[in-house]
Amino acid sequence: MIRTGIIGMGDIAPIHIEALNKTKNVKIIAACDIDESKKAVFKEAAFYTDYKEMMDKEELDCVHICLPHHLHVPVSVYGIEKGLNIFMEKPLGLNIKDCKDILEAADKNRNLKIGICLQNRENETTEKLMEIVRSKNYGEIKGIKGLVAWHRPKSYFDEKPWRGKLETAGGGVMINQGIHTLDIMQLIGGEIEWVKGSVSNLLDYRVEVEDTAAANIKFKNGARGMFFSTNANIENSSIEIEVLFEKARFTIKGDRLYRIDNDKMDLIAENTKLPGSKFYYGASHKKLINKFYKAIEEDSDDYIKIEEGIDAMKLIEAIKRSSSENKEIKLEELT
Repeated sequence: MIRTGIIGMGDIAPIHIEALNKTKNVKIIAACDIDESKKAVFKEAAFYTDYKEMMDKEELDCVHICLPHHLHVPVSVYGIEKGLNIFMEKPLGLNIKDCKDILEAADKNRNLKIGICLQNRENETTEKLMEIVRSKNYGEIKGIKGLVAWHRPKSYFDEKPWRGKLETAGGGVMINQGIHTLDIMQLIGGEIEWVKGSVSNLLDYRVEVEDTAAANIKFKNGARGMFFSTNANIENSSIEIEVLFEKARFTIKGDRLYRIDNDKMDLIAENTKLPGSKFYYGASHKKLINKFYKAIEEDSDDYIKIEEGIDAMKLIEAIKRSSSENKEIKLEELT
């Protein structure tokens, strides 16, 4: 039995809990949150308000990091140094510099499994699209388009002020909502040569982080990319990812993958949907968490490692830097 703890009982934690409760040979034995009222969520698990005390006292095999962004690195590093496997929510850290501490800790403890929750890689549509990319049946990729048009009211920041501050969130729509789409775009297109980006605020929320971002992306294989993400939409619309090959066009929209030929749309794959109001999160947390614990049991490398989380972070930093400096930013120059 793998003994697991959860640190942070905010919006995303219930999705982790549900997945863990349905994962074989896993038991949640401890939970931690600074809000003591969260204790009511667990009947059998020990509850703590100090993550260090929890990791020091409990005989844990793994911990899930479901905390505000600025705590991802320090709490994960503490767990790694305690010899624990780590499964952390995105993002890897606040920025590339922040991420170095956890990457260094992971490099010194290669016996541990340290995974990051980029669950949309496990969506049925993404997996099928990646099969198509690898097959080369439709020729080379010419272009990739990624669109994220969501809605966040002012209360989103008022209720949890850390979301609106650079020192605690690291950014806005890109690092919070658009990161999965950026991750999949670079997964499809491969290494990126340069980015020309723009970040701005269309909403008058008086926060430090951006609510809108756009980018023109040049991949090293010659393909071009266009990314647009905003929280100023009237609702949470489905994410769109379109890939233009030499011989065909494929689009993920409405949780379905289509092959488009003129006005004809052929359904190729469809995602499992998450019920309820958080449907736009995607339903692949359970799939990814199951894979992570299977990797622990079998001592395999079949999970998303934190090293893979740095690619999206570099892309976000390049877009922000490009916007502030008003020029193309080469990804290889980011350190």
